[in-house]
Amino acid sequence: MNVMIARSLALWVAISGCLLSQSGYSKDPETKHVIDSIDGAALYKAYCAVCHGLHGKGDGPMAALLKMPPPDLTQIAHRNDGKFPREAVAKVISGEEPRRSGHGPREMPVWGPIFSQIAWDLNLGEVRVYNLARFLEEMQTK
Repeated sequence: MNVMIARSLALWVAISGCLLSQSGYSKDPETKHVIDSIDGAALYKAYCAVCHGLHGKGDGPMAALLKMPPPDLTQIAHRNDGKFPREAVAKVISGEEPRRSGHGPREMPVWGPIFSQIAWDLNLGEVRVYNLARFLEEMQTK
């Protein structure tokens, strides 16, 4: 096994183990844990910061282990002529946005289905995606 792949796997297992032990994840491998919060900042910290970094610059602890570096999320509006494309960002988060050929494999997890695993209210998944997209909009560099 390639040394880089082995290191990546070991780091991912270690981070996942820490997250699992601290937040009460289900031991059922078919069930993914959804944090109780629907707050965009809390969702970002729980699901995105590990790759994108606490401030969205693409410098999270897992970033160096990815084939393609995570984008700087503070520059989304800048890359779109100064306008934040909230709907498009929500579609990327939820997995509705089709992969573009030529951009390599999709390394970012699709959070939409995971966010919708609350049995008593499946619509919370949509709320989480929307709130996370709004949080990313607030994080844009002026």
